[in-house]
Amino acid sequence: MKKRDKKGITRRDFIKQMGYTATAVGVSASVPKLLRPARAAKRDHILVGRPIPVSGPMAGFHESTPWLVKKAVAEINQDGGIYIKEYGKKVPVKINILNTESDPAKAAELASKLILKDKIDIMYTSSTPATGNPVSAVCERSKMPCIVTSVPLQMWLPGGPYHWSFNFGVSVIEFGKLFVEAWDQVETNKIVGLCAQNDADGMAWADAAAKVAEPAGYKTVDFGRFPPGTNDYTSQINGWKKENVEILNSNMAPPDFNTMWKQCHQLGFVPKICVAGRAGIMASTMEALGGWLGLGVLCEAIWLPSWPYKSSLTGWSSKELIDAYEKDTGQQFNQLMGPMYSGYEILADSLQMSRVTPGFDYPACRAVKCSVVKNRQAGIGGDETTGLIQRQARRIAK
Repeated sequence: MKKRDKKGITRRDFIKQMGYTATAVGVSASVPKLLRPARAAKRDHILVGRPIPVSGPMAGFHESTPWLVKKAVAEINQDGGIYIKEYGKKVPVKINILNTESDPAKAAELASKLILKDKIDIMYTSSTPATGNPVSAVCERSKMPCIVTSVPLQMWLPGGPYHWSFNFGVSVIEFGKLFVEAWDQVETNKIVGLCAQNDADGMAWADAAAKVAEPAGYKTVDFGRFPPGTNDYTSQINGWKKENVEILNSNMAPPDFNTMWKQCHQLGFVPKICVAGRAGIMASTMEALGGWLGLGVLCEAIWLPSWPYKSSLTGWSSKELIDAYEKDTGQQFNQLMGPMYSGYEILADSLQMSRVTPGFDYPACRAVKCSVVKNRQAGIGGDETTGLIQRQARRIAK
């Protein structure tokens, strides 16, 4: 049964005008209700829910978020915001950021709050499966439009199928292939020690490692998954030493990697190659190791100044966005800036397209999907899932 608000507009009507577009860009989650133009008109703005880890082990992923939000919102709203045909005017966009504390249960709880209590119009979430997956689940159950960035595809897809959510993310399998190409350039005995946590991130990483390393002639020494927060890696390290491991392939939360890597040095285990998946993305993580312990550690190449892409919001190149950030904040850029800024590009583009979305049952998903595809070609994050980013990463590896 259709329910009408005081303005006489049905939930479906609103979705036709604006909601579905935003919806298709997201993730799956457990939250009810959807973009409602009448509500946006009443409060005179479009409200975006942004549950992210501001504190806890994953906080480093969002070092640049305050600056990115300020920059993106200013660009989106500079001429009044998003034009909604139904009301014949532009409506500004506002972002409601809530701290998940790097806790999946908290992320799901806040996603529900944003939908049920704060009455958001669209969700945008980021930063590893610990945040993206539970928020996606809530949004999927609630038919809430949701955008997901910085959550690798293989870590997110098992929660599907997704109808209201789209992920602008990288492929763990492709990263694995690129790491093998890098390993091939160093003379080793091809024995790899796998060190991955038992969360969605670590398990997908371990699965990818098994699929790409052994076919390439590498032997994997794997003592199994272990919980986040583990503070004693003595048994694993002694096992790697016994097996003569010369390549360490890890995927861990930043604080946990630092604990493990320091213990490796304390116990005299210094492999020729060390991969710090997830943890190595942030310069602050490597700096926290102290001294020279972070030198030579490998990580994913997600987004760098040399990437040949421009922002659909500002027209800036990757380097120009980074230069502006470092000038304004005095901090070194974070690789995740690119994918996360892309989320705001997709958000703006989807909302713009939804105002003219044709009126049938599930049109907005097509609009948001179109925005994700277009952003891979024209946004600052570049092509996250196909050839361009992979070829760039190969150049970095060499």
